[in-house]
Amino acid sequence: MAQAPPSFLKELFRVSADSTIISFAGGLPSSALIDCEGIAQATREVMDEDACTALQYTTTDGYRPLREYIAGRYRERLGLPATADEIQIVNGSQQCLDLFAKIFLDAGDHVGMERPGYLGAIEAFSLYEPIIHTIPLEDAGLDLGAFQALVINTPLKFFYGIPNSQNPSGRTYSQENRKAIAEILNGTDTVFYEDDAFGELFFDARPRLPVKKYLPDQSVISGSFSKIVAPGMRIGWMYAPEEIITQFNIVKQAADLHSNFISQKILHRYLTTNDLDAHIRKIVAVYQRKCHMMCNLFDDLLPQVSHTHPEGGMFLLATLPPGLSSRRVFEEGVRQNVAVLPGLPFFTDGGGMDTIRLNFSSASEEEITEGMHRLARVIAGFS
Repeated sequence: MAQAPPSFLKELFRVSADSTIISFAGGLPSSALIDCEGIAQATREVMDEDACTALQYTTTDGYRPLREYIAGRYRERLGLPATADEIQIVNGSQQCLDLFAKIFLDAGDHVGMERPGYLGAIEAFSLYEPIIHTIPLEDAGLDLGAFQALVINTPLKFFYGIPNSQNPSGRTYSQENRKAIAEILNGTDTVFYEDDAFGELFFDARPRLPVKKYLPDQSVISGSFSKIVAPGMRIGWMYAPEEIITQFNIVKQAADLHSNFISQKILHRYLTTNDLDAHIRKIVAVYQRKCHMMCNLFDDLLPQVSHTHPEGGMFLLATLPPGLSSRRVFEEGVRQNVAVLPGLPFFTDGGGMDTIRLNFSSASEEEITEGMHRLARVIAGFS
């Protein structure tokens, strides 16, 4: 525990719970886009048909029809030869981070990740006391020169990345960048961990081929229904080669026996009785509009603040004027009822002092407009 970084998540949830604050700080999908009635109907059907089975224990690997659905979607969308036996159901893809690290890491082992990197991964991995190395994330993906040098010179157990609409930056790796990553890793002992929480949320609806397409036996993908169905159901999965899935099943069983079975049954019923693609198109249309609105407001109200231009997902990263602390912007913003997330938790080396992450998915369009005006007043106050 002494090696674990201070958690900023508690602060995030506190801010998000205050209704007077317009929060761009959290990572919530839009509550307004959850199909509550569709899920309620699926719940009634599951309970009416076989409630006793749905409320009983089940196998550790998860409800097989749901795993078959996930594998089938990989085959149809991405041309990956996934099977149900390569899928493990987990309590949201966040659990994958913990269990994967438990399998791979001893104290002092080496892990690679993006800079900036997902704070949930930094927190999860840190508990196993690895040495974390970071590679700069550019507009087109990883800095390939730095990545190759790290792989050649360091015995990495695995490299963790988010190629699609990365959290916190919103950046997406180019297809060429993904191919190059696979070529660099091919023949090494390093596994590529591909966190794909946002791969269904591209504004142009065009799937990007994963690194696993080019490195099938040396990479894993974690996925989640939290961003496209409902986060409260806590259903995610790991897609990995059999050798890794076998070990993953052992640590999953030791951790919690199995993920919530009734949620798995309800989710499968919902997915097979509703048009998921149509639902995703609805989500993406709203998120695209909100993202473009936030970017335009940055350009109009805060031209001195540069920012990323996401192709999808839920986040963007902004760089503050020189000398302005992201922590001070957060603290003053909360006083003026607008919250952004300081960049500090996304950097393992003390960076992020001049960056802030903003979430555009949760707030309404009216809240985005008002919140960005509040943020402009906060930053103008410092100048």
